[in-house]
Amino acid sequence: MVSTHGYVAAIPPLGAADTGGQVVYVLELSKKLAQLGYSVDIWTRRFEDQPEVDVVNERVRIVRMPCGGRGFVGKEYLIRHLPEWAENALRYIHRHQLKYLFFDSHYWDAGFATQRLAEALDVPHVHTPHSLGLWKRQLMERDFPDDAGKFETKYNFTQRINEETLLYKTCEAVIATTPVQVDMIVGDYGANAELVHMIPPGYDDNKFFPVGNASRAALRTRLGFEGKVVLALGRLARNKGYDLLVDAFSLVASRIPDARLHLAVGGMELTANEQKLLSDLHEQIETLGLGGRVSFGGFVADSDLADFYRAADVFVLSSRYEPFGMTAIEAMACGAPTVVTTHGGLYRAITFGRHALYADSFDKEDLGMSIVKVLRHPRLSMRLSRMGAHKARSLFTWTGIAQQLVSLIEERATALAFTDNEWDEPWNDGD
Repeated sequence: MVSTHGYVAAIPPLGAADTGGQVVYVLELSKKLAQLGYSVDIWTRRFEDQPEVDVVNERVRIVRMPCGGRGFVGKEYLIRHLPEWAENALRYIHRHQLKYLFFDSHYWDAGFATQRLAEALDVPHVHTPHSLGLWKRQLMERDFPDDAGKFETKYNFTQRINEETLLYKTCEAVIATTPVQVDMIVGDYGANAELVHMIPPGYDDNKFFPVGNASRAALRTRLGFEGKVVLALGRLARNKGYDLLVDAFSLVASRIPDARLHLAVGGMELTANEQKLLSDLHEQIETLGLGGRVSFGGFVADSDLADFYRAADVFVLSSRYEPFGMTAIEAMACGAPTVVTTHGGLYRAITFGRHALYADSFDKEDLGMSIVKVLRHPRLSMRLSRMGAHKARSLFTWTGIAQQLVSLIEERATALAFTDNEWDEPWNDGD
């Protein structure tokens, strides 16, 4: 596994810069692959005071290679230092005589670095994009036209899209996480449709599951939840749409007297940009007169995450841009009635009114009234709770995701054995 940006660790500081659902994805998938009999190295960047090797369990470890100095480097421009990273990784692999069955890279920066390793070592490379630069640019230019002139400098879109286009045509397979990604990778990036596969992200069904009413009541008391609680949680980022949710909640508050919004947003330490976003939210809440109806919980530890979902009356994923939406899957798995926006990948995988509700990601009335429906109609709430949890268990467990990846690897190994003998050995003689 290769995931080069952010703080990748056995116990990652979720909410830190560039450290969120992708890190969870890589760690959990690696653990499940280990349970299926694989030994897994997770390759990432070494910076600050991180150790070279971090042990996750007896079959999974994190290996860090330095590049670009000791300081944090954002994912948008990390590519400038990744040739150095790949060279250091290649030397480490040769020095320790490591042999890999395949590489699975995550996000375009890691894909860029991994393709160099794969070609040098003659090892097949499958790539998981997680998000697409072309899609993100299109959405942001459409939805924030006044800021469009700043996007190229901030997000490095041109280089990202060029590198993604090359990557999708040179790696052995691309693993999309949603139908929208499959369509765009093939239709807009020009990738070979036979090499693009969809495997959705997963969740840990040993951690995220529903509980009974008595346990839920105890959790609400412990967390201090009163009234009808609307929950949102995640990193503090503009694309998460928390300002949209606050606007939508103003409609909810006027219709549901005991409704409360709980925002568990941000990491343990906020950057200057995150602090600015948080201050803007506080100002927006005061302007709307919601000061007594909205609470901020800050970072939620991984050990407490499931209990927050279980205690909520409705969970909202308000993102304006979201490749999939792992928090929504986790919430559904815990039995929380869930509302998501239509600019994430998840809504394509669920049935409206059966598994969850969805609303336009720029329409506060649509989002607000969807939340009202869940809080006002107990039969709808019960159905979403029950059927949402069933949908999550049937499609999105990490065990199922790992098995799909292994099946893909075996399928590609068979195909390559008959079409290109040079790949035959690495696919079948790995560690």
